[in-house]
Amino acid sequence: MVKLYVRELGTERLLKLTASGQANKFAVLSLSSVEVRSAVRRRERAGEIESAAASRLLANFQRHLEGKFLKQAVTDSVLDVASLLVDRHGLRAYDAVQLSGYLALRTISGTDVPIFVCADQALLIAAQAEKLAVLDPCAP
Repeated sequence: MVKLYVRELGTERLLKLTASGQANKFAVLSLSSVEVRSAVRRRERAGEIESAAASRLLANFQRHLEGKFLKQAVTDSVLDVASLLVDRHGLRAYDAVQLSGYLALRTISGTDVPIFVCADQALLIAAQAEKLAVLDPCAP
């Protein structure tokens, strides 16, 4: 998600996917608000982003979270599956929760249409091992 708000490798590809003319819809785990805030504030503290720009980025994200993105809740079931994913793939806790949230969304949608978008290689490998369609925005 951060790549949509902070320019880095993969940003251009994600911006194309989210362009208004595209039919793509984005779903995010409800915890993404914490992840994005943490990443933006970390860059602000490091002097990579000015305070005013950081606040604008976070306001934009909040607007998108409320009106543009579908939010997947973190439930006890999502956490239970995340625990299994930690055991199965050796994922970090937050990565396992992200993947589990995707699996819950896919179950709710009843299709294999959602694509798991991620730039973290360990998480992509785990998703592929789960037989999921993935997209790495940083890949050529």
